[in-house]
Amino acid sequence: MVELVRGALATPWGYFGLFVFAMVDAFFPVVPSESLMITAGVFAATGQPALLSVIVASAFGAFVGDHISYALGRGAGGRLGARMVGTARRRAAFDWAAAALAERGGLILVVARYIPGGRTAATITAGAVGYPLRRFSAFAGLAAATWATYSALIGYLGGMAFENDPVKGLLAGLGLALAITVAVEVTRHLLRRHARREHAPV
Repeated sequence: MVELVRGALATPWGYFGLFVFAMVDAFFPVVPSESLMITAGVFAATGQPALLSVIVASAFGAFVGDHISYALGRGAGGRLGARMVGTARRRAAFDWAAAALAERGGLILVVARYIPGGRTAATITAGAVGYPLRRFSAFAGLAAATWATYSALIGYLGGMAFENDPVKGLLAGLGLALAITVAVEVTRHLLRRHARREHAPV
């Protein structure tokens, strides 16, 4: 079974599959593209598939998917804004997102790619508020490249650690990715709580 998966990932269809999964995950965030990329990275440690090809296929898929998400937001921009008018809280959130993207859109677009569901929200909002396409493409490209490299290398490190046991390498890669995700989420939670305390009335 392991050899079958390894062989499938090392074919042009395997790289195309990585592209499709990364693309769809950008606007339909229930597709487990990271898990597939980590798996490909584990097997890449043995030479098949090629690590660089895994990264390029996944990054290109993510880049295309982000632009599909942006286009969806762009097309629904007027309707999305109209929906926000009836609810003060939603309107405030929409206005905040527009202002945040205008001030530090690049940072938000890059960071959001590492947050499950966050990449979709950020790219759709970018389209909805009319964030400039040229700037969006530049930051989406950077986000896709770093994200694909990170995900594939996590698996690659697991594969290198357990070179003779791909299953253990896969578990190690997934475990490392989960540990990093938990650490990031805990840090974000603590920072938000600290910010709320600073702005709380005395």
